Amino acid sequence: MRARSILVVAAASAAALIPAASAVAGTGPSPAPAKQHLTARSTAPSEAGNPLTTTAQAAGVCADAYQIGATAYINRAGAHVASVKQFYSPSCKRNYGYVWVWQSFRSKIKDYDVSTGVYSYSRDQIVGQDWWNATNGQEFWSLPAATVSECTAAIGTLRAPGDPVAGQAVTAKRC
Repeated sequence: MRARSILVVAAASAAALIPAASAVAGTGPSPAPAKQHLTARSTAPSEAGNPLTTTAQAAGVCADAYQIGATAYINRAGAHVASVKQFYSPSCKRNYGYVWVWQSFRSKIKDYDVSTGVYSYSRDQIVGQDWWNATNGQEFWSLPAATVSECTAAIGTLRAPGDPVAGQAVTAKRC
């Protein structure tokens, strides 16, 4: 009986790790026109991700990129310290990883390491990955990833000085 209980718990735990649904990159609704218009006027960085910032443009992010899928969070000591998102550009047909480091973390920790990219399930590798070492920046964009016909997820890492490994988060799988 105990072995059966363990198997049931193991099966339930495994099922919880499988996404309930997938979506093709770029499918689903694009941002509402009003939201697109507000973003288009601003070049200010934001937690939501603005493809018109200087940082985004330097990484090669196309201006029409918008978030696909839900946000994931990097945790440290039981608290959210950064957001991870995946973006898609219909005009450039590229995906991007995005990491936004929360101010509460930046105020306490200086010179941390960050990386972001787009994980391709078919290639079993991170595409468009970029790294920043000993930075105190807030917004980080991956390089463009030609992965729109593949199942993907954005991945982000954040390592504070003295941490033996980086904290990481991965968004839900998109197909």
